[in-house]
Amino acid sequence: MEASGTDEVDKLKTKFMSAWNNMKYNENKMLPARSGCTIEDHVIAGNVEEFRKDFISRIWLTYREEFPQIEASALTTDCGWGCTLRTGQMLLAQGLILHFLGRAWTWPDALHIENSDSDSWTSNTVKKFTASFEASLSGERELRTTALSLKETIGKYSDDHAVQNEIYHRKIISWFGDSPVAVFGLHRLIEFGKKSGKKAGDWYGPAVVAHILRKAVEEARHPDLQGITIYVAQDCTVYNSDVIDKQTNSSTSGDARDKAVIILVPVRLGGERTNTDYLEFVKGVLSLEYCVGIIGGKPKQSYYFAGFQDDSLIYMDPHYCQSFVDVSIKDFPLETFHCPSPKKMSFRKMDPSCTIGFYCRNVQDFERASEEITKILKISSKEKYPLFTFVNGHSRDFDFTSTAASEEDLFSEDEKTTFKRFSTEEFVLL
Repeated sequence: MEASGTDEVDKLKTKFMSAWNNMKYNENKMLPARSGCTIEDHVIAGNVEEFRKDFISRIWLTYREEFPQIEASALTTDCGWGCTLRTGQMLLAQGLILHFLGRAWTWPDALHIENSDSDSWTSNTVKKFTASFEASLSGERELRTTALSLKETIGKYSDDHAVQNEIYHRKIISWFGDSPVAVFGLHRLIEFGKKSGKKAGDWYGPAVVAHILRKAVEEARHPDLQGITIYVAQDCTVYNSDVIDKQTNSSTSGDARDKAVIILVPVRLGGERTNTDYLEFVKGVLSLEYCVGIIGGKPKQSYYFAGFQDDSLIYMDPHYCQSFVDVSIKDFPLETFHCPSPKKMSFRKMDPSCTIGFYCRNVQDFERASEEITKILKISSKEKYPLFTFVNGHSRDFDFTSTAASEEDLFSEDEKTTFKRFSTEEFVLL
């Protein structure tokens, strides 16, 4: 009986490891676009380690299980339905990284987690699974991975600036914790989604998530978040005066300085399928220092696109069901919030429905960004009309005035109508 159990474990190991080896990508050939640099530039320079550190430093938010029950439901997991909310969280998290830590920041411990060439997150999961299976046969407890504590991590840093960066790193992750009190956590996003007719367990499209993120940031009361706002483009149009108004409105923060803004632009890159003519545009925006990624995916799956290689997109995948992490604990483990292994997908497989994100630190930054993005739109557009546009003036100047929302109803009637339209246009996400 004991020998038979060992044989089963060996077979299971072989089967899982074979499947993983078939999926594994050659990381040395993949780099996310960064501040206009091409993939080839980085590879020729031999900056593979720089790429790995930059990629791993991005915050990775995936399915979770065994978190506090979502209000008005029996759900304690978002597995199978929450992937677009997770990709939206990842885009917002990258915007917050730029806002608080800057584009040059990388996590000092990024290369200390599992090496994606030999011991990636997936292979580590397989090992833990098989180790758990072996332990169950012998009556032993499940093995646990070692967590990096805040005290151990900060002890490695040589200056106060690095310590402060690590504190903000943890703070940003905690804002996305899976609990009702986390300002950008799944529970809070679902509450905002209810205003648009969505509920826990429903599928969310990229455009709907864009509006939910906007509301979540607008309603955030944390002092550190009063200097940032979100603007969502209306019908593929960014109204410059509306954006600047949001940046210069200091009535809630009491601060005369410009607010930073994350601009979200829901678009469709074609009809039933993605039009490959948009490939150069997507590569162009991902190369901009202002771009914080794309909420998109392929039919039935949502991904967070962070870069490209040739005609493929590099992405972070939320479709891993991990255990709940209590981010209210001071030394909560960070490893499961960072993805050690990038994935890539052919642009042709991308679903046409997506939301593009840009971060601008102040009004001057926005004005420069709008000029650069407009240039890319003109260069990449083979048709008379670009994918989206920047227009001088307010939306109300073009008869797109929205009815002001009351305190009891966070979304206006026009916004609800927009949600319904987007809901019928989006692809189904699992």
